[in-house]
Amino acid sequence: MKNILSSISFAALVLIAFSSCKNESTDKSWDLAVSKIVQPEFTEINSETETKGYTIGDEATDFKLKDVNGKMVSLSDYKDAKGFIVIFTCNTCPYAVASEERMVALDKEFKSKGYPLIAINPNNPEVQPDDTYELMREKAKEAGFTFPYLYDESQTIYAKYGATKTPHVYLLQKEGGKNIVKYIGAIDDNVRNAAEVKERFLANAVNELLEGKEVSVKETKAIGCSVKQ
Repeated sequence: MKNILSSISFAALVLIAFSSCKNESTDKSWDLAVSKIVQPEFTEINSETETKGYTIGDEATDFKLKDVNGKMVSLSDYKDAKGFIVIFTCNTCPYAVASEERMVALDKEFKSKGYPLIAINPNNPEVQPDDTYELMREKAKEAGFTFPYLYDESQTIYAKYGATKTPHVYLLQKEGGKNIVKYIGAIDDNVRNAAEVKERFLANAVNELLEGKEVSVKETKAIGCSVKQ
């Protein structure tokens, strides 16, 4: 009986965490729920199985989206950049919230080296009321974002890229005036706990590009909440 109750309790915690991805709340209890989820196993993805959005080697479209300070931002604004870390994220998903400090750290680590981070919120606020532009402005201030946090108001850019989760990473490199996709997937191998990260997929990929090497792990599975449309 004790084992049965223990199993039921664990299942309830998992159900709570994943149900939050349907209508995320800013309640801190969601963060606690995520911390109880068994960390998924990360495996490299075969790009041949991907059918929607960009794949490795594709040219990524530029965009012109509104930042939380009201400024319109495009990739073409960054004349001296070597590439970009584009992360689709949102205000409320527990996985996105757990990644915020890592995103700030990545921007600090790589912006000066030519790879600035740009965050984009793809969620429809009519479906997810906590992802309005006004609340994005509050989020950027509270989380100390050092990078643009853009609003995909038409919900078209995320679709072109093929983002399905928040967070979902696309690493781009400038080549011949084009922004070429070099890595797609997760920031690292432990979305719920930064202290237990063993493989920094995104950082490793950027460093390989900086060293003039080919990215060794090109795709991993993005773990997060579904984009709300």
